[in-house]
Amino acid sequence: MKNPYTVVLIIPTGVGATIGGYAGDGIPVAKAISQVCDRLITHPNVLNGAQLYFNSPNTLYVEGYALDQFASGNWGLKPVTHNRVGLILDQGIEPDLRLRHIQATEAVRATLGISVTDYIITDAPLNVELHLSESGASWGTIGNPDSLLRASEKLIKQGIEAIAVVARFPDEMESEILQNYRQGSGVDPLAGAEAIISHLIVRQFKIPCAHAPALMPLPLDPSISPRSAAEELGFTFLPCVLVGLSQAPQYVTNYDNYSPSPNIICASQIDALVIPKNACGGSAILSLSERKNVKIITVKDNQTQMNVTATNLGINVIEVNSYLEALGILITERSGINYQALLPHISSIQEI
Repeated sequence: MKNPYTVVLIIPTGVGATIGGYAGDGIPVAKAISQVCDRLITHPNVLNGAQLYFNSPNTLYVEGYALDQFASGNWGLKPVTHNRVGLILDQGIEPDLRLRHIQATEAVRATLGISVTDYIITDAPLNVELHLSESGASWGTIGNPDSLLRASEKLIKQGIEAIAVVARFPDEMESEILQNYRQGSGVDPLAGAEAIISHLIVRQFKIPCAHAPALMPLPLDPSISPRSAAEELGFTFLPCVLVGLSQAPQYVTNYDNYSPSPNIICASQIDALVIPKNACGGSAILSLSERKNVKIITVKDNQTQMNVTATNLGINVIEVNSYLEALGILITERSGINYQALLPHISSIQEI
C-alpha cells in the first residue's frame, strides 16, 4: 500500500510575498495543491483570508512555530475532526470593537457549527507595537506577554483544545507601508507581530493557536488591490481563524519519529515542499532540506523581500517559474514519473 502523498506549502509571513503575502491570496494555491496530493500541510498565513476561508478535509492548518518543530522531527501532527476553540480578547480593544468580534464569533458558531467556548479578556492591555526590519520584513512586540499567557492558561484549564487571539493593533491609516499594502505592492505591516503572538502561546502550551488583529475600519478606497480586498469586508478578520482552528491538528510532542502511530503524521512522511524561490532560509525549510526523500520545489514568480535562495544555502531544489508548473511537478512526482521525461530535451546518462 502506498503512503499518503504529503506536501508542505510554505509562504513566509510578513515578507511581502507577491502571492500569499496579502489577505488570503495564497488560498487558491493551497486549493490547487490539495487536489494533487493526499495531505497538504500549510500554515495560517496561507489559509487566513479575513471573513473568507477555505476548509478542506486533506489540508492541515499548522501554526508557524509548530510547523518548524514538526519539520525538525520534534513534534508530530495528530489530525482531529474538531476542536473546542477558546477565544482571548485584548483588554485594549474598545467596547464597541470588542462587541463586533463577539458577534462575529456568535455568527461562526451559529452558521458553521464551530465549537467556540466562552471568551476571556486579558487582565492588562497587550500593547502591541509594529516595526519594519532593514530587510523589509514586518515584526512587532507585545508589551504585556504575561497577560496573554495567563489568559491562555485559564482557557486551557477549562478544557479548550485550540486558542484564537484578538489583539488590538495600532491604527496607521496614514502609513505609507499600509497604503502600499492595500495597493498590492508592499509588506503586510501586521503579519510579523501576529506571528509573535501565536508563537508565544504554541511554544509555551503546545496547542494550536492563531491570531486576528482588531482594527478600526479603514476609509473606502476604490483603488484597493484584489489581493488585499478581503480585509475590506467588515470589522473583523476572526472568522477564518476560527474555521482554521476548528480542525487544526493537535501537536504530539512525545513520539518516535521513525515508528509513529498510524494516527500521527511525522516529518519522515513528507514527500514534497513548495516555497518561494528567494525565501529559503526558514527553520522548517532548512530542516526538510536535510531529508533526502523530500523534493523541494521553489517558485520564481513568488518574489519576497528576502534574498535567501537555495543556491546561497547549497540546497538541491527543482526550480519552476510558477505555481502552475509546481502543480505539474507534484503530479509527476506522485505518479512516479521523472518530470524531465516531459521536457523537449533529456540529458544523457553519464558513467560514474
